Amino acid sequence: MIQTDILIIGAGPTGLFAVFEAGLLRLRCHLIDSLPQAGGQLTEIYPKKPIYDIPGFPEVMAGKLVDNLMEQIAPFNPGFTLGERAETIDKQENGQFVVTTNKGTQHRAPVVAIAGGLGSFEPRKPPISNISDYEDRGVSYIVKDPEVYRGQRIVIAGGGDSALDWAIYLAKVASEVTLVHRREGFRGALDSVEKIKELSQQGRINLLTSAQVVGLSGNGRLQAVDVNHKKEGAIKLEVDHFIPLFGLIPKLGPIGDWGLEIENNAIKVNTFDYSTNIHGLFAIGDINTYPGKLKLILCGFHEATLMCQSAFKIVNPDKKISFKYTTVTGIDGLS
Repeated sequence: MIQTDILIIGAGPTGLFAVFEAGLLRLRCHLIDSLPQAGGQLTEIYPKKPIYDIPGFPEVMAGKLVDNLMEQIAPFNPGFTLGERAETIDKQENGQFVVTTNKGTQHRAPVVAIAGGLGSFEPRKPPISNISDYEDRGVSYIVKDPEVYRGQRIVIAGGGDSALDWAIYLAKVASEVTLVHRREGFRGALDSVEKIKELSQQGRINLLTSAQVVGLSGNGRLQAVDVNHKKEGAIKLEVDHFIPLFGLIPKLGPIGDWGLEIENNAIKVNTFDYSTNIHGLFAIGDINTYPGKLKLILCGFHEATLMCQSAFKIVNPDKKISFKYTTVTGIDGLS
């Protein structure tokens, strides 16, 4: 059985940063993740996607951010159980939690922090009858490597941040980018909307609003998409790739059966320290909910920091926390 001070379920950016904050308090961490590598969605879904709202980084690729976080926590030697899903949790009489994975690996800790992002998830697929015939044959629901699309003809469908961001980014890579959205207005950031309009005016993006992709065709591989346009009617576009970006459907999975207070498929927490209704069990990052919640990486970092302060008191009930700035103490000798 693996014993640690804080058991972190989810090795995405919030879970990784929690290791750093715990390390500053001399708390040991072990992380469980169903994915085969650390990084969560940043690694699995969009490692080459630029992120713009990390303080001190005007732009950083998602994969690079994970690399930096791994380097930052390396001095604290966290443990990892990767490629296994946290299946059950049992609280012992002595207050310790035992978490068992789907492969039978057992972990024990006085504190558990759930940092599982959106939980398990699957893409929202558009209602196109034969779309499954072209999955991995021209249809993709996520962009892992933009280089796959270099010099290619691409149709992106969607009106949120992900669709806008990738349309802007791939306009620099693909030979032709068409963005299709069923409404005139977009749900994404205003600066991204303005950039899309600017690229459209420059002829670098073909923008089709009040339109939907309704059909796909090709001989074994995607070759064309059918678009139903409100004003122009039926349009057929020859393409190499179709990328529908309508978001993800989150599912808590086994975590939903752990006796936690759930609201809108997220875990309710106390914003004092992001504790749940079970003492010693915390939820940080996108998986939690509270009034004013924003699903941003930097918010997850803040939540992880406060969580570790309360975790210290549970792990060391007879010790007093002595808060010191890392600019004064550094991290030498803490690992």
